[in-house]
Amino acid sequence: MADDAAQDDRPQIYLITPQSFAPDDFAPQLADVLDGTQIACLRMALAGEDEDTLARAADACRDVAHARDVPIVIDRHIQLVERLGLDGVHLGDGARSIRAARKALGADAILGSFCGASSHDGMNAGEAGADYISFGPVGDSNLGDGTRAEVDLFAWWSQMIELPVVAEGALDTGLVEALAPVTDFFAIGPEIWSEDDPLAALRRLTAPLR
Repeated sequence: MADDAAQDDRPQIYLITPQSFAPDDFAPQLADVLDGTQIACLRMALAGEDEDTLARAADACRDVAHARDVPIVIDRHIQLVERLGLDGVHLGDGARSIRAARKALGADAILGSFCGASSHDGMNAGEAGADYISFGPVGDSNLGDGTRAEVDLFAWWSQMIELPVVAEGALDTGLVEALAPVTDFFAIGPEIWSEDDPLAALRRLTAPLR
């Protein structure tokens, strides 16, 4: 029982899609990953704004995810959640859009908020109704202004705040090992999709969790 409890306490994997993909090609890859390891949630993170492209991608991802009882959220597009049969939305502007999203989507929708490296933004988003907070990047990245979400931020959050927290951005095995005691989820996507075998890459990256 102790081993089972320890396993249950380990962070879960929150999978992020590539920013661009052909739905027919990506769906089998996604199915392979979802069948090969336990995934808590899928985020559809396409960079484009074309609604037809988003809809085709959502159809493919939703069918694969829901067939395996994995909820799926979409980046930014609050108005597409219900239209595309998705489970929620991941927002990138701290607390600013959370209240409007909750009002639009209702109590059952999953609402996530990316808050960079700001505990203040995270707390505000939680108070506004977010279901989880995401901090990042946790590794060295050329994105944004270069500010990293350090281990100390996650340690403080895990001690002081009950709201689930996600670590994301430029993860490697060392960061997974360091953050495992103080985060609830690892958001993983760019780290694996460029590999020939994304599932194998995911297993290597998350080896410290096993």
